[in-house]
Amino acid sequence: MIFYRPTETADALRFLAERPEAVPVAGGTDLMVGVNYRHIRPEAMLDLTAIVELCTWTDEGTAIRIGSGVPYARIVAELATALPGLAAASRTVGSPQIRNRGTVGGNLATASPAGDAHPPLLATGANIEIAAPEGRRTVAIDDFFTGPKRSVLRPGEIITAVTVPKAAGPQQFLKVGTRNAMVISVCAFALALDLDRRTVGTGIGSAGPTPLRALPAEELELPWAAPAGLTDATVERFGDLVAAAARPIDDVRGTAAYRRHALAVCAARALRRTWRAAFEERSAEWN
Repeated sequence: MIFYRPTETADALRFLAERPEAVPVAGGTDLMVGVNYRHIRPEAMLDLTAIVELCTWTDEGTAIRIGSGVPYARIVAELATALPGLAAASRTVGSPQIRNRGTVGGNLATASPAGDAHPPLLATGANIEIAAPEGRRTVAIDDFFTGPKRSVLRPGEIITAVTVPKAAGPQQFLKVGTRNAMVISVCAFALALDLDRRTVGTGIGSAGPTPLRALPAEELELPWAAPAGLTDATVERFGDLVAAAARPIDDVRGTAAYRRHALAVCAARALRRTWRAAFEERSAEWN
């Protein structure tokens, strides 16, 4: 096996152009499972961990640009205030060892419908930066996923960064699994309130062929001008709209019916929690 460890993105792209069969690896938390079980045997590996650009994050003013090689543990430790939804999702990933190695960039490259980072990225309207030999392009998260473990990423391209808008209100991430840790989600849901724009962002995981937004739920009229007017009926309607937007299947982790039910419950809880957090001074009226 050829193993190449460049220090510049341009060198990595040149290597991929010369060896298109090479597999890029950052944390390797998904790839090495396949290697250990002999499901995959790459002829060449491209180690991205020495490229400084990919391993740093920067404050862009209204957003945070996260290099594709920044591990989950750093997102939890350093970005929980600016990106609470993504930090909450990052806390649920695997074990401490996996969080120290795994990356959002790797999660996106794998493009699994169950990727924990995907729902909060959808809920906040993140953008994906992709490098190719001919230049760089930016893809909206809504346009990134094309199917189960498929994306717009082309051969020879590398995900270099994810730009995530800073939180403009409370955010939530809820994950249902068969146990409390080290588990692939049965379903997951992320919600982001934008108090300036008076909008709600949503993200659904592990309940469709790709991660999804619940657009009808986002369009539901909420009592922004009179927050205490949020009724149980509205909250339940929001949960029902999220469940209806999902496209789940029956598999070894759960049935489609259970996934829809769990999403409705998670969405209702997330809306109640974020709403109360946003308008805390009025929360006593709702108890």
